[in-house]
Amino acid sequence: MNQQTESEYATERNRSFQQIDDFIKKEGMLDDAIIGISIRSASSGEKLFDHMGNVRLRPASNMKLLTAAASLSKLGGAYTFGTELLTDGPVKDNKLFGNLYLRGKGDPTLLPKDFETFAEKIRQSGISHIEGDIVGDDSWYDNVRLSADLNWSDEHYYYGAQVSALTASPNTDYDAGSVIVEVTPGIVQGDKPFVKLSPGTDYVKITNKAETVLGDMEADITINRVHGTNHITIEGAIPVRTSAVKEWISVWEPTGYALDLFLHALKKYEITWSGNAKQAVTPAGANLLFSHQSMPLSDLLVPFMKLSNNGHAEILVKELGKTVHGEGSWEAGLTVVENELAKFGMKTDTLLLRDGSGISHINLIPANEISKLLNTVQDMEWFSSFLHSLPVAGHSDRMIGGTLRDRMKELGEKVKAKTGTIFGVSTLSGYTENSLGKTLIFSIMINNLLDEEEGPDIIDQIVKLIAASR
Repeated sequence: MNQQTESEYATERNRSFQQIDDFIKKEGMLDDAIIGISIRSASSGEKLFDHMGNVRLRPASNMKLLTAAASLSKLGGAYTFGTELLTDGPVKDNKLFGNLYLRGKGDPTLLPKDFETFAEKIRQSGISHIEGDIVGDDSWYDNVRLSADLNWSDEHYYYGAQVSALTASPNTDYDAGSVIVEVTPGIVQGDKPFVKLSPGTDYVKITNKAETVLGDMEADITINRVHGTNHITIEGAIPVRTSAVKEWISVWEPTGYALDLFLHALKKYEITWSGNAKQAVTPAGANLLFSHQSMPLSDLLVPFMKLSNNGHAEILVKELGKTVHGEGSWEAGLTVVENELAKFGMKTDTLLLRDGSGISHINLIPANEISKLLNTVQDMEWFSSFLHSLPVAGHSDRMIGGTLRDRMKELGEKVKAKTGTIFGVSTLSGYTENSLGKTLIFSIMINNLLDEEEGPDIIDQIVKLIAASR
């Protein structure tokens, strides 16, 4: 490219980005909300466009980009989470004379079938009766269950689930610490709706106050968990022949939930015990009976990032703290996150990090720092796993398109980016191709929206302008 052509290209590029500037300054576009935009060349890292890029803004789930990068950097893509079965007594005549310990080490992917595998292994080892207690051990992490700024109104939903080193998920979305409640209309008007709980567990109690009604209206069903309990209430009306209403509800104290699933599995394999089921710490001299490992971190990143799983983010923060400082806490883990981010060239003194998921309204990150991170990680050996974990615009497969599956379908695989939404906040940061096939990095963060549902449309229009640029 000769000098004149380079000059013409620069002029054309500036004209392209001027369209973005004109768009966000349209009267009524942002309705006095704040927007930070940072666009870089993926090949050089050069900043191509900056609108309030150094202003600290709430990132929402764009915080997960930082958590994922720090975890891959410190733990590695092959890292797994363990769960152990241990005993503290001898086995004689098919009896364990001592306690059986189920020790969790943070695995958020344990399913009911895994607890059945544990029970099967016990049976195969020759144990059919435990002359002692069944103990759930969650001491790998501290006992602080909820991140500092989680809203009261969020804690009974799956995305606000409590964090424990011993937990369980209802299905392969791996929403640890939650159950699925499904409400289906009864046969005729006045019937109580049918309620299905997955997995089947005695750990929660359900009170069904809803009713089946006639009419063509949509179902009006409210599913809540009473704070501080595992009492789930169902209220409202659901018309006959209406589709089921399904909600993921968090449990109170997930350690007990996991232990309950384990007890059900033991009964299925006809293993009995004489003591109690309780929570305690495994003694130092206990013998390992069986160990189970989760999928590697590189695979876990897919449901974590594609589906924006808050629980995975917070578990990763605690695991970083445990691995580096021997303390599975948010405080210790976020220190590790900041140290790793500094290695990527981010200005950590301008960041305010309160959790790993972005659900806090106190997290503050400038758009320029996110785009800087996205530029730097391209040189890391684990970048392919990081990039693969990002939602792909317009792809209908949930484990590919994720939270972008219904957005920017016309751009398709040109956009790979992480979404973010909390009340008043909408964000998107990632990678796209421009009209010349060059990869650009972008971070777009809108704060102080009166209606956060308007945010994605504004952001998508900006991304389309970036993709059309030269």
